[in-house]
Amino acid sequence: MSALSYTAEALAEGDGRNGRVRTEDGLVELALGIPSELGGAGGEVSNPEMLFAAGYAGCFLSALGSVARVRKVKVPDATVRALVTIAGGAEGFGLAVELRATLPGIEREVGEDLLAAAHAKCPYSKAVAGNIPVTLTLA
Repeated sequence: MSALSYTAEALAEGDGRNGRVRTEDGLVELALGIPSELGGAGGEVSNPEMLFAAGYAGCFLSALGSVARVRKVKVPDATVRALVTIAGGAEGFGLAVELRATLPGIEREVGEDLLAAAHAKCPYSKAVAGNIPVTLTLA
């Protein structure tokens, strides 16, 4: 069996958080800005935390569906909301993530088990393990 591989490519230009990002294929092209909550101008701009939240939510939902299929649990209306918080202090800025999953019709114990299994499988979860706090919440 051959190994599967995919590389996403994106370019940042300008002044980092006050610049632009775009993917090599042009499907994503966004202006970046610092949120007003962090002292920036805010406005109709994106930021790295939004992009990370979107990617993590999609990846985690996919991992959740995968572990549910293996366990023969149907989760057709599942959703995952990723909340990525950036906060600064004396030692600089750091991230924290909360993944809020909604699994209609699934018993709490089964749902929590699925979340834990998805967290063990998701590449984003693996990438941040031991680096930033991640909270799993079953809504």
